[in-house]
Amino acid sequence: MTTSSLALAPLVTLNQIILRHIEKIEMVGVLMRIFSFSLVSWMGAASPFMFVWIFNTIDAVMLAWCSSLRRDRAYTVLNTFWILVGVVGILRAGQIIH
Repeated sequence: MTTSSLALAPLVTLNQIILRHIEKIEMVGVLMRIFSFSLVSWMGAASPFMFVWIFNTIDAVMLAWCSSLRRDRAYTVLNTFWILVGVVGILRAGQIIH
């Protein structure tokens, strides 16, 4: 085995675990997204925005990874976009950028 293949071994193992449980992981990601947007809808300006952005970004990572493993380009692009939006939201909620 080469050094580069040894470095990728944990990622390959993680991908295999995700593929075994992909439907459950996707459902958790979707429920997380529904929860975070519902929280903002119900609470409005009183929402815990940092929590919502972090939570939403985590579900975007989960869903982007799953859609990437499924080779679903449309959902990979969509969820990668949500990761980027989430990073900006986290930076704004943390008042790092304005």
